[in-house]
Order: sequence, then C-alpha cells, then structure tokens
Amino acid sequence: METITQTQSTLQQDIAWLETVIETGLALYFENDTVFRSVKEVAMPLVEENDTSGYAQLLRTYNLVFEERLILIMTLARYIKPQSLDLFLLKNKSIDVNFSEFGGIKDEKQIGFLPTLETVSFILGGADNLNIRMQFMHMIYDSSLLYKEGILKAQNHPILLNEPLVLSEEYLNLIITHKKFVPKYNSKFPAEEITTNLEWEDLVLEISAKAQLGEVKQWLKHSNLILDDWKLNKNLKPGYRVLFYGPPGTGKTLAATLLGKSIDTPVFRIDLSMIVSKYIGETEKNLGQLFDKATSKGWILFFDEADALFSKRTNTNSSNDRHANQEVAYLLQRVESFDGLVILATNLQTNIDEAFLRRFQNTIHFTKPKYRERKILWTKMFANTFEISEGEDVLDEIAKKYEMSGGEMINVLRYCAIKAAESGEKKISYKNIMTGIKREYQKSNKTFN
Repeated sequence: METITQTQSTLQQDIAWLETVIETGLALYFENDTVFRSVKEVAMPLVEENDTSGYAQLLRTYNLVFEERLILIMTLARYIKPQSLDLFLLKNKSIDVNFSEFGGIKDEKQIGFLPTLETVSFILGGADNLNIRMQFMHMIYDSSLLYKEGILKAQNHPILLNEPLVLSEEYLNLIITHKKFVPKYNSKFPAEEITTNLEWEDLVLEISAKAQLGEVKQWLKHSNLILDDWKLNKNLKPGYRVLFYGPPGTGKTLAATLLGKSIDTPVFRIDLSMIVSKYIGETEKNLGQLFDKATSKGWILFFDEADALFSKRTNTNSSNDRHANQEVAYLLQRVESFDGLVILATNLQTNIDEAFLRRFQNTIHFTKPKYRERKILWTKMFANTFEISEGEDVLDEIAKKYEMSGGEMINVLRYCAIKAAESGEKKISYKNIMTGIKREYQKSNKTFN
C-alpha cells in the first residue's frame, strides 16, 4: 500500500511538472507572459531515495536528462491523466485547423490528444528554432535510452518525429504494479517461463561441467563491469551463447533455470513447434518476433531440443536447401546480435550446425551421472526426505549397480512417494525403490537384473 501511495505521489508531481512545462512552452511560442525564458528553467522534480515505486526506480536507474524525462511523462500522461494534454487541442483560429506544429496523431477510437515526438520537440522550442529541433532529433536517433532500453516502443526505423509516444508493456507493468513484466505464452512469443525451487548446490554434475556453468554464471554477474566500466564493449559483444549437450534427464533444463535464478532474471523455454514453419520466410518471421520481444530485457532464452532449428544443413541442390541455408544465416545473425544469454540444448553436439558451434562461448557436456554423482543424488532425493526401511546403506548399493539419469531418479522418487503416501508413513522400502528402477529400465528397453 505504501508503494502505491509513493507511485501516486511521484507521478502526480511529474504530471504537475509536465503541465507547467506545456503551459510555459505554449506561452513562449505565442509570446504570452511567463516567468521563464525557456522550458528548461522549469526544474525537474526530485526523486526521493526512499521511494521504491516502479516509476522512481526507472528514473534513478537511467538518470534521464530533461528531454527524456519530458518524453516519458508525456507518454504516461496518455494513460494516467490525458486531460493534461488538452491544451494541444487548441485550433488555429485564422484557418480553423489544429496547429500542425503541435504534432500528435488522430485516432477516431480514442478521445483526446495523442502526443508524438514532434509534440516534445515543439515544447522544447523546436517548432521555429532549427538548432533546437536538430539537437533533439540527434538525441533521439543516437543516444536516447528510452528507445535503446525498450522503455518506449518505436514503430518507425529510424525513429521519426511523427513517432507516437507508446510505452512498452514491460515498463507500463513496472510502473503500475512495481514488478518486472513477464510475457505470457502467445503466438508472437511462443515461450514459457521456467522456474525451480532448487538451489545451485542441488545441481549434481561432473566437476568440469559445474566449473563451466560457473563461468557462465560469472559472466551474467559481471558482464556490465566487463563491457561498460572496463570499456571492453569495443572488442566483446554483449550477448553470450552456450550449448548444453547430453542425454535427457541430465540436468540441462535445471542448469538453465538456476542460471536465471542466480541473477533474478526470467528464463524462457522456446516452443520450437511454434517457430519452425514449412512456409518460406515464416520461420525467420517467427524468430524475429521472438528476439525483438526479448532484446534489452536481460532474459535468458532456452532452446530445448534445438536440433529442429539449429541442426546441420548439407546440400544446396534445391530451392528448399538454399532457403534452409538462408534460415541458418538469419539465425546466426539474430543469435549473435542478441544481447542476453542464449542456451541451446541437444542430445548430441554433432547435431548442431558448425556455423553455430563456432560462435558459442561455451559448450558444456551433461553426462549421465557416474557412481559418485548418483550416490549424491540418491541421498539428496531419498535419505534427506524419507526413512528407508532397510537403512541408507542400500542407496550406496543402488548407486553402484544401476546407471540412471537424474530425471529417471526423480521418476523413481515420485513412485516411492506415492507408495509412502498410501501407507500414511514418510517411509519407503528397498522393494519400492527397486520397483521404481525396474519401471524406468523398461521404458528405455534396458535389461534389469
């Protein structure tokens, strides 16, 4: 409740500032009386350090200059107080039309004034002052954080002054709810967020694989320091690409979710059935929408069973083969230019096109757990939760004798938990464990003895 009150207070003071800036800009343009010689003399409101609202967080994070803060609050005014823009509905009495220099767009579905970048340029004094106008355009094209960080959505490329001011869903959600926006699965973003209740120490892998994952984790943690503070962005690209390969159930998905958890960022598993299309151009279009949505968000994209999209291409004898190679070129460009972490997961490393492999910063082999890892997993899953009728020593025997993946062990755990629940005791028997193992072996057509 306190945060909601803070949001209202901060937005109200910025809306009041916007209204004063608009009145001042109009007074200066029409040469009416005003105490200011420039709209920039209208001081921006201070943001209190203890203000935890989403809007205050945004202002503090990006330290917006006068022009950018004016653009942002004018954009927000559309949603929270549209009447604050009504002064732009004034008509030029001499010709009975709206003032073209005010900018704005007409929308029959929405009453009121819909501002554009032209509107902001006018208020800054750029309607007749070519120097101010050119400076504003230069700022928008080259250095505006509002578009680079995806705070505002641009329809035109490059951004033109007739660009309508539209806030992205992500930042509208942050300002209104004070929470990061996480998109829901839909045709334009065919991906689901994956999470875990487990922690880093619950991931049991060979030492080398765990160390490589640690490198990825450290990159996520320190990339801003490396690229921005140390200025290595001249030599290093901002994104990171890693391949997870190995049989099913060996921890690839868990590793992806834990990487996201380590930096408190969403991990999205891509639904490749919604991406790959037999129609020419559709796969690129679908992939383009996906990456456009995820760019500059810090999200992790996890392409599970990536062979369907990133597999080897061989011949170029037919038009279909040539189109497949065009898809590869487009995929390379989008994956390589993505500023976040892209994880590809596959059963076999050799299934992935070499053009992609050359561009991975890391390839991590997820092997089936050996005896040491199996014993740790059996202990974590069973001995730490259940009482075992025959004692914990049986887990050592099982770990030595039966080669199983972590995913298969989880299925055994589920089976034993159901049996324990039936008996009403948090207790499992060696017999139940063996029955669960036998069921898993039968699924894979492996000999059980």
